[in-house]
Amino acid sequence: MNKRKWIIDTDTGSDDAVAILLALLEGSVDVLALTSVSGNVPMEQAALNCLQTMEVTGVITPVYKGADRPLMRKPVHAQNVHGNDGMGDCGLIHPSHTAVPGVQACDAIIDLVKKYPHEVEIVAIGPATNIALAIMKDPEAMKLTKAIWVMGTNGFGPGNTTPVSEFNVYSDAEAYKVMLSSGIPVIIGGMDICVVENAPWSQEDMDELMASGKPVAKYAVECNAKLADFFEKMNGHRYVGLPDAVAVAGALWGDVRKLVPCMAYVCTSEPATYGQVILYDGRYLADLHGFEDHPYGLKEPNCMVMTDFNALLYKQRLKEVLTK
Repeated sequence: MNKRKWIIDTDTGSDDAVAILLALLEGSVDVLALTSVSGNVPMEQAALNCLQTMEVTGVITPVYKGADRPLMRKPVHAQNVHGNDGMGDCGLIHPSHTAVPGVQACDAIIDLVKKYPHEVEIVAIGPATNIALAIMKDPEAMKLTKAIWVMGTNGFGPGNTTPVSEFNVYSDAEAYKVMLSSGIPVIIGGMDICVVENAPWSQEDMDELMASGKPVAKYAVECNAKLADFFEKMNGHRYVGLPDAVAVAGALWGDVRKLVPCMAYVCTSEPATYGQVILYDGRYLADLHGFEDHPYGLKEPNCMVMTDFNALLYKQRLKEVLTK
């Protein structure tokens, strides 16, 4: 059976690293490239973190550097959450490989989509800047993309950066709007499914992974030490939320989630709602399958959204991949 072809576009912080480990080691996809973008950490650091995480798996794939700032605003980072290096400040990042010189991420994305028309799935677990740049540079080529799987938006819950916005979208909402307007199929894993009961790693989960003695499992836990500190300080007990790994699991395994068609409207003009993505699934119409007279001018759904996430099945499979 032919493997699915993926490009992973990432602002590699510690939760991105677990998602990358899962994708590279799970076995059903061929990761054609990793592309780095500004987000959790500056783009150059994200590229180093991509390289290190790739090397830990032993699965070598090209890494391309991408956008070092959003389309229209100043960069926003989350080093207070993930550490200055984005990976827990544990001295883990010392890659021996380097990024592909002279090729921008957006160009690599365009080239791969043209090389494998209607086969490439982009897995976006950071801000959408690289993807938006590729769409703006060559919209016709990008329509050859099979799908874009996204960790972004609140889903149907609250935000994690402002009350109404999630970090990846808040970092570059204009880019997110370009992506959702492109006509490329977009499947969203929102923050709401990423924080369902049993989805985060508990201290017991982390102890179990460390006890396995597997280098990949050890790396996954150690790089998230700063994130565990952050959640313990915030909420009084030690755990690690892994939204990017949840979204990647939803892209890998159809039996851990359901999909619902939605209209998505990205807020960019009002400071108080910047980065909010309003998802509308038709539930407020008499015809539950209709989207007529939508207030945002949309005539049909422009994305699918993950719901009903099976956290226990996901976590079991993630542990198996990290410890095999």
